[in-house]
Amino acid sequence: MSSQMQKRRYRKRRRAELEAQTRERIAAAAVGLHGAIGPARTTVSAVAKEAGVQRATVYRHFPTEEALFEACSAHYWARHPRPDPARWREIADPHVRLRHALAETYRFYADTEQMLERTSRDAPLVPSMSAAVQRFQAYLRELREALIRGRPERGRRRERVVAAIGHALSFGTWQSLVRQQGLDTDEAVELMVGLIQSAGERARAL
Repeated sequence: MSSQMQKRRYRKRRRAELEAQTRERIAAAAVGLHGAIGPARTTVSAVAKEAGVQRATVYRHFPTEEALFEACSAHYWARHPRPDPARWREIADPHVRLRHALAETYRFYADTEQMLERTSRDAPLVPSMSAAVQRFQAYLRELREALIRGRPERGRRRERVVAAIGHALSFGTWQSLVRQQGLDTDEAVELMVGLIQSAGERARAL
């Protein structure tokens, strides 16, 4: 291989590395702004300033708001891994699994509270968030299915249990119990376990 060809390949590889670094810096800047002020108040100009690039550079890497938000989501979740329902399914006892899962989920919410609060608040105002919101809702349904698996309830009682588990897994439920009502994580978990157990019991005649 000639020296000229080696130099061209090096320059091409180096250019690609710099482009990837710029793209990552832009995504990180957007994530920081989303967590601080929310997606609805985050402008391309603010992202460019935070990343130390020109507006045109942001648009070159992310031509649409959807593309930028997708990159932000990927960047954030890579650094804040979500609970894995596949690992929950390895716990055979559904009651043990439930306690473990709720405790893990609530710790996750404590770690990501500011971002989840800002994004959930702004989601109705930012159409480009729609796909990410739908994916997170699908993820919560996957968590719920992992927790209903192996439970003995059937019929209407099972429907109530499904609803109670979905409620327990909600970020809003965690915020209400822990931030607004002042419970600690263990107390919030036990309260929701009790709710789910009650939902599975035979309804008494009024």
